[in-house]
Amino acid sequence: MRYNLLTLFILLALYSCTPPHTILEPITEDDPIIAALIDRAKSHELDMPAYTPPPGEAEEHHACGYAKILCSAVFISGLDMDFAAEAIGYFSSPYEERPKVLKRTVDEETKTAIVTLKDGREITAVYTGGQGCVCLGAEGTLQFEPKEIRNNLPPAETTPWPLGDVTDDSALDDAVDMERVDQAVEAAFDPAGGLTAGFVITHKGRIIGERYKDEIDMHTPLESWSMGKSLTGMMMGVLINKEVYSLDQSAPVPEWQIEKDDPRQKIKIKDIMRMSSGIRFRAPQDPDFDPEMGYPDHLYVYTSAANTYEYVANLQQQWEPNTIGRYRNCDPVLTNYLVKLGVESLGADYHSFPQREIFDKIGVRDMVMETDPYGNFLLQGYEFGTPRDWARLGNLILQDGVWDGERILYKGYLKHSMKMAPAWEADGRLQYGGNFCWINGDGSFNVPKDAIFFAGAGGQFTIMVPSHDLVIVRLGHYKGSSLGVESLNNALTILMQAVNKSE
Repeated sequence: MRYNLLTLFILLALYSCTPPHTILEPITEDDPIIAALIDRAKSHELDMPAYTPPPGEAEEHHACGYAKILCSAVFISGLDMDFAAEAIGYFSSPYEERPKVLKRTVDEETKTAIVTLKDGREITAVYTGGQGCVCLGAEGTLQFEPKEIRNNLPPAETTPWPLGDVTDDSALDDAVDMERVDQAVEAAFDPAGGLTAGFVITHKGRIIGERYKDEIDMHTPLESWSMGKSLTGMMMGVLINKEVYSLDQSAPVPEWQIEKDDPRQKIKIKDIMRMSSGIRFRAPQDPDFDPEMGYPDHLYVYTSAANTYEYVANLQQQWEPNTIGRYRNCDPVLTNYLVKLGVESLGADYHSFPQREIFDKIGVRDMVMETDPYGNFLLQGYEFGTPRDWARLGNLILQDGVWDGERILYKGYLKHSMKMAPAWEADGRLQYGGNFCWINGDGSFNVPKDAIFFAGAGGQFTIMVPSHDLVIVRLGHYKGSSLGVESLNNALTILMQAVNKSE
């Protein structure tokens, strides 16, 4: 049985979090496709020191993820704590682990969420304001001064889209069948158990379809998970445009420059942004993932309360760069580390850099980007955005990084995002491109194969269809993700009947 990309996303959504009757057939080494992936990777394995799992107990990591999820849901999205405990963020806080805690509390006065383990340990996450919620663990403290992030945009309620909220009510041209568009929007919310929270469609940059779940509106930041990886690519795209970095240069990670012959010096920035760095880093999505080897690094960078950049920068290689493609959080973490270094080299403020260099230019007001206790952005998946804000970002890429005549991302950004990553292509997986963008190369989504997209656990997607000048954003709550992904694909089927191919 061949597993396409859509199946893998559903499996990811179901990873350690849902009742047994909804679990799909697991991916195993008995599958010939998976066996081939494993065998090819083994043939390229480097002779490196034995793997050491990350420190700490799984129980405490699960609790750290849980406290952070509750904190963000309540203080960023404005959701009810009990709803969050039942429906939000199973990835870094597995659903079946949640009943094992003694109690959970959210304190409105101190802006904290506390999860108490059965041995009495209290795991705390705190709301910092501009940097969202941060898990401090059992005894940790913030190691940076949180910064309030203010936008430099005109009032949203009186400013036309995309810089503001006011949409165009004039008639559309014949290229769009609005009756079918409306049907696509309805399909995205059917069935209700899919827990779709927000859905936006733009055509040629104009909003043609939009709907939100009860108690959510256009300004509600919602869990977006690994769509932040693609945002990380855009931040690096700004620095490349400013000639701070180039795609083809060796990644100047300081820890890799200490020894003259460090093999990691061969890793290029473009290798990292294609999920092909070769760094040894265990992830549940690995074809040969073995849970008996300890808590996975892929989750540790969410739930450790450690200095995440320092941890990943000191990991060793498993393969030569641009040889084996694997979906691992080490690569966006390394890119975010380079972004921090690059911003500081310009003398700019790290935490406000995304707002000043991207968001203010395209109308994004509500994005919240979270950090570890050391102030390092955790954009491998800890960010909250609105469907409209993700639509703005998608349109920036469709326009090859140019907005209102100003180049924001490097020239050729769209083309590079659409180009298949060589290491993934060598594995026969036509799924990953450049700049941390997925490619619809295997036709998993019911849109053309040239479409690219951002993707986050729990059914979060920003899909860009260049041939039809479309951007489609779907955000939802984790518990409904398996149904929600199917609903999205049904909506896409209808939408592609509603919009003609662009000239």
